[in-house]
Amino acid sequence: MASQDTVLIVGAGPAGLSAAATVAGMGKKAVIVEKEDVLGGAPIISGYSKLVPSGEWAKDAIGRMVSRVDGDGNVSIRKSTKVTQLEGEAGSFIATLSNGDKVEAGSIVLATGFTHFDSINKPEWGFGTYEDVLTTTQMEQMVGIGQIRCPSDGRVPERVAILLCVGSRDRQIGREWCSKICCTVSANLAMEIKELSPTTDVFIYYMDIRTFGLYEDKFYWKSQEEYKTKFVKARIAEVTKSPDGRLLVKGEDTLVKRPIVIPMDMVVHAIGMDPNALNPEIAKVFGIGLEKHGFIDRAEQYTNSQGTTRKGIYVCGAATGPETIDDSIAQGQSAGSRAVMDLHQLTKLSA
Repeated sequence: MASQDTVLIVGAGPAGLSAAATVAGMGKKAVIVEKEDVLGGAPIISGYSKLVPSGEWAKDAIGRMVSRVDGDGNVSIRKSTKVTQLEGEAGSFIATLSNGDKVEAGSIVLATGFTHFDSINKPEWGFGTYEDVLTTTQMEQMVGIGQIRCPSDGRVPERVAILLCVGSRDRQIGREWCSKICCTVSANLAMEIKELSPTTDVFIYYMDIRTFGLYEDKFYWKSQEEYKTKFVKARIAEVTKSPDGRLLVKGEDTLVKRPIVIPMDMVVHAIGMDPNALNPEIAKVFGIGLEKHGFIDRAEQYTNSQGTTRKGIYVCGAATGPETIDDSIAQGQSAGSRAVMDLHQLTKLSA
């Protein structure tokens, strides 16, 4: 049976590419189904600049991962395609694709990723109202082309504010989770802005700073001591515009307990990681559960690592919650290995 030799992998971001390379490296066939017309996931589609913590350009690092699977004879790639129906059970799944093709697979890996928080859901912070209020992904695109300019008039900004926890740790809008990567990405972005525009002052407004693990020294302290980023512990109430056209960041400095109104040329939203907007559809098609926030639910993780609520279907990366690229890659390897273990069990049973 073809299914005893094949793993279906849904999603071709860092986690999915890692899973596919693992499956192929273990001598089995991987079929990648990707809904977009390019491989690489959010780092490529959203135009990320330099990755944390390596500092390597996303297009180069993720490009190598794409090339590794694209040139492997054990990997089949279906772009601009979705899985619309799944029949069978662990060991003998049959997936129907949006182009009408069918894929037989013994196991499945879901690497379906996340959706960036839409800052329109925080209208009081100016996104969608003022041209010079951007998201971190938009600012990374500026870094990618080597220019930091105010969208409204093209001037080099004198002052840039990065607002943390936009779409994270916010019960008022139903986002009760920390998105894990925003503090470190923002500290890194502050340094990138300063490298391109040395005369620009960068401010980071935060509730708490969570540059976890070994990132504390490399990003938090380095951005302050070497790049003169100014960290301000504050609660931001709103972003408005002054009569002279500059943006005004209003709120409370929570260290000294006093109101603040700070003029800025640009404001950047450090947007969080939402569940994939397609997760309700994915859950229905694959017959799996979602946890209370809408991410894909995991099985008992200590003895069934990367498992979902359905036998034979595994999950990795930010599909289960906010995740770093490095950890997503590691989870992709884990999920790919678990999927191949299933195929080996099938071979033993049919021997």
